[in-house]
Amino acid sequence: MGDTVKGLHHITAIAGDAQKNLDFYKNILGLRFVKKTVNFDDPGTYHFYFGNEKGEPGTILTFFPWQNIPRGTKGAGQATETMFSVPPGSLEFWKNRFEKENIIYNNPSTRFNETYLVFEDPDGLKLALVANGDDNRTPWITGDISEENALRGFYGTALTLSTYEATATVLTDLLGYEHLETHVNRHRYMSKNNANAAVIDLVHLPDENAAGMGSGTVHHIAFSVKDTATQMNVRKKIEAHGLHITPQIDRDYFKSLYFREPGGVLFEIATEDPGFTADEALENLGRDLKLPAQHEHLRSELEKRLPQLTY
Repeated sequence: MGDTVKGLHHITAIAGDAQKNLDFYKNILGLRFVKKTVNFDDPGTYHFYFGNEKGEPGTILTFFPWQNIPRGTKGAGQATETMFSVPPGSLEFWKNRFEKENIIYNNPSTRFNETYLVFEDPDGLKLALVANGDDNRTPWITGDISEENALRGFYGTALTLSTYEATATVLTDLLGYEHLETHVNRHRYMSKNNANAAVIDLVHLPDENAAGMGSGTVHHIAFSVKDTATQMNVRKKIEAHGLHITPQIDRDYFKSLYFREPGGVLFEIATEDPGFTADEALENLGRDLKLPAQHEHLRSELEKRLPQLTY
């Protein structure tokens, strides 16, 4: 099909302290630091990308670490839980690791017949590990996190909404999702076009206050398409549905379109190409500061202004 959306591409969130953010996702969760660049719209701020070895779509969690930004508030119109897939039997390892590292977590629970472990990052971003025996993606391995325990990539995300029906229509009619089941006020949808990074939960809270952007909150979620031709076909469908969507924007590692779905969450449609090896070799990913062409003339200034990082 020419308009196939293949589950999640990446999720972008907001952090406070850049070093704490880097330490948590690289050293505690064991994700690869795939790219160190800047916010293209605010080059005085880093843009970090974490994922698997190649930074494949469906594994990438990205951050804008704005130093001293106030904490955000979770609420309606926001992606409020980011779920990663881990092997069955690994949750005890992660529980012990979080205990050792003083990470805030809840004991494992069951939802939709799945066992999951909820925890928070240093900024209060809500995350979850889902035991998933059907995920065969190759993880990034570190010295103290083995393949038997390592994160595979996204399982999915949950959106908190005051009304959910119009959002559900966007998922099913425009983005290729289908409704699986409902548990109380949590409606689960899954991509028909991808086995991984495929779950979107719509959590219906009609009396919930509106979310407030800040550290510890998700800025937007991105869905994956193969290439520009596919992306433009999806764009036509979204426009025909009556939603405003941006022109294509070049993010160097993928091309992007943005639109706000009816419940208030910012959605992105991102291409798989050209990928994170567009400007550095696979073995060097995340090593050097990479700047888009329009900001390269600012390099000396930015290298002085951006926080110095230790690895």
